Amino acid sequence: MLRMLADGTRLRLMCLLSHGEHDVTALVTAVGVARPAVSQHLGKLRLAGLVTVRRDGRRALYTARGGHVRRLVTEVMHAATHRVTGAPEHD
Repeated sequence: MLRMLADGTRLRLMCLLSHGEHDVTALVTAVGVARPAVSQHLGKLRLAGLVTVRRDGRRALYTARGGHVRRLVTEVMHAATHRVTGAPEHD
């Protein structure tokens, strides 16, 4: 799971998906990456068990899978922020 979050695009996608459902078009716009690349990243995230997909008519809506995954993404983001800014670690 952590290896999947080591990629910047996948981490940004997971941050968005941790806050609710999004379709591919919204994710492409939000992360500024080509649609095929976003689709490939979503496929990898699904295989890793980090996201779920729900069909709404012709649209596929993606979201982070459960509270554990959302908390994992939050912690990875906090750790990355501390690393980049030099802020002291929490005990």
